[in-house]
Amino acid sequence: MEFEKSDKYYAARNSLPKSLQQVFRQLVEEYAYHTHIMYGRGYVAYAVLAELVRQGWRPSADPVNSVVDRD
Repeated sequence: MEFEKSDKYYAARNSLPKSLQQVFRQLVEEYAYHTHIMYGRGYVAYAVLAELVRQGWRPSADPVNSVVDRD
């Protein structure tokens, strides 16, 4: 993935405990996908997403009424 080339991605990921790093990666993938589809660019503020994960963000349900159709 393109974001895996970013020093900012690794800095944000490594600021998290190992147990949260996969959750962070999942959030980054989802966020980057949707910003790319909706805005033509996969911009991600990695530090913000890391903070969301630290604050307890976890996927909790299947998507409902998504504006984007994933293949």
